[in-house]
Amino acid sequence: MVSKVVNINACNIINHKIYAGHIDTILGRMLALADDRGLFLLCFVDKQSVDSESARLSKKLKAEIVFYENEIIKSIKYELIAYFSGENVMFKTPCHILGTDFQKTVWGALKKIPYGETRSYLDVAKSINHPKAFRAVALANAANKFPIIIPCHRVINANGNIGGYAGGASKKMWLLQHELQS
Repeated sequence: MVSKVVNINACNIINHKIYAGHIDTILGRMLALADDRGLFLLCFVDKQSVDSESARLSKKLKAEIVFYENEIIKSIKYELIAYFSGENVMFKTPCHILGTDFQKTVWGALKKIPYGETRSYLDVAKSINHPKAFRAVALANAANKFPIIIPCHRVINANGNIGGYAGGASKKMWLLQHELQS
């Protein structure tokens, strides 16, 4: 799954609008936040931190959040419909990837995990040449603002246990099973 990365400096975005749209999925409603260039956030609305993440983004970008389904939100909506229909989607909706260099490196490694496969936190740490940083990899994984697009659900514990998932362990298990059956 590949999505275009939009390079953005949050300091250069002042007083603009961020559009919000809901996307209904088999796992529940998701919230997408985007401007006209890319997606800032995609998350399940039942995630405990969705309100604080939205507010933090609004403050950081000095932007008003308004509900309106722009082209970026329409794009991710159609890609998610295809994904949940069982298609191995190559996500092409552009995303504003905001994070530390380490987080971006981890998220890049996550995007390389093939559809229907899993890797451990240790495997990901080794793949980015930081074999002792598996806990930091787990933290970066948890900070991912684009579940499914950046497939953090494909990362499990080294012992084979499912591990955590911001959307909930049952969603993670469903996503893994869904990809295995597609």
